[in-house]
Amino acid sequence: MSKKFDVVVIGGGPGGYVAAIRAAQLGLNTACIDKWIGKEGKGVFGGTCLNVGCIPSKALLDTSHKYEEAKHDFDLHGISTGEVTVDIAKMLARKDQIVKNLTMGVATLFKANGVTGLEGVGKVLAGKKVEYTPHGGEAELIEAEHIIIATGSVPFNIPPAPLTEDIIVDSTGALEFTSVPEKLGVIGAGVIGLELGSVWMRLGAKVTVLEAQDKFLHVADSAVSKEAQKLFTKQGMDIRLGARVTGSEVKDGKVTVTFQEGGEEKSETFDKLIVAVGRRPFTEGLLAADCGVNLDERGFIHVDDSCQTDAPGIWAIGDVVRGPMLAHKASEEGVMVAERIHGHKAQMNYDVIPSVIYTSPEIAWVGKTEDQLKAEGEPYNVGMFPFAANGRAMAGNQTDGFVKIVAHAETDRILGAHIVGPNAGDLCQQVVVAMEFGSSAEDIGMMVFAHPTVSEAVHEAALAVNNAAIHKANRRPKK
Repeated sequence: MSKKFDVVVIGGGPGGYVAAIRAAQLGLNTACIDKWIGKEGKGVFGGTCLNVGCIPSKALLDTSHKYEEAKHDFDLHGISTGEVTVDIAKMLARKDQIVKNLTMGVATLFKANGVTGLEGVGKVLAGKKVEYTPHGGEAELIEAEHIIIATGSVPFNIPPAPLTEDIIVDSTGALEFTSVPEKLGVIGAGVIGLELGSVWMRLGAKVTVLEAQDKFLHVADSAVSKEAQKLFTKQGMDIRLGARVTGSEVKDGKVTVTFQEGGEEKSETFDKLIVAVGRRPFTEGLLAADCGVNLDERGFIHVDDSCQTDAPGIWAIGDVVRGPMLAHKASEEGVMVAERIHGHKAQMNYDVIPSVIYTSPEIAWVGKTEDQLKAEGEPYNVGMFPFAANGRAMAGNQTDGFVKIVAHAETDRILGAHIVGPNAGDLCQQVVVAMEFGSSAEDIGMMVFAHPTVSEAVHEAALAVNNAAIHKANRRPKK
């Protein structure tokens, strides 16, 4: 006899486990299936984000940042140390313990909220049924009133650089280097490539980034992308734009990469190579042919604005559907879907989803770029404020970068914010809150910001939109 649930979630990442918890909180009998197997060989929840994505990469970014500070910046503060070294094995162990704590935390939250956690693989069948296969067990049938698909994404592989066991790796392999490579190549100058490249560059690797696009960080505002490229280059990262990889050869424990750059065929030899050219939705083995769920031309599950698929009672969220591949986007879609299943009129504002790159300095943005507004013919004003003029940033030796706010020229409503600098992700979130409530630049300018804080740069940038900045010269006289 098959098991029955009100809601079955397939995928236990930040979209799936959040959807399951919220559904259970609303009184729905809920199960969550996750196929992930941890390093100890046991099933765990948390998906890519907790196991090999957001969390472990930030642990390594934090360690490498502290190492770089101790090695190069302490003397500026009058702090003298002996030789600074890093124990890679201990660094990786710390990362693994953080992952273990968080994945165990998800299991604990399931118990606390009454979610049935199922370790194994789920497949969507016709008639709102799920074929559940436990790890090492026999398949069984589960019936559900509603199914939420949250299977996430996996890295793209490219034919010119097929993965090997330990020399050509994807983002997962780049978290497990047991020593610092002398020369590290990175294919792709996106979020993942820049973060992982930064980790090993800080620890001593000579990093070369091969990016096929002619513009650095083409999704970001032009002012931010130019500033970020300048700062990464200053740090020692060799960024090659318009470099299209054509082949690779592994020989004698190294990899030689060939690529087209400026119309010329070139090559570089590295100790390790990270392939970070993006991610694709994961749907392999997920959907029975007659289940009624359809994919679009790019392989994403087709959904409407409320994440309902073409099959009644089946929903899909996160990386497996349209929109940015961001953990926080997946989580909020999970909450929205759980509440809609319960009968609420929940909605999600896709116009104010922030993006963050956790390099040093951080890069963050929300809303529209100046480039987009120009292309759309939208009238706008810009306010910018450099961290070099912020007292707290000076005190912390973090003066690179700026805050940029764009607002409608007629209504003053904030249309976007673009930040490169200290704590950019947290500062951007302040503007996200303002934009969610339709605030104007003047609204932020009238708020009281604590002094001295780096967040005062947000205040000054908002004031600068209307030529009222106090701690920098305004571009034109105040009217």
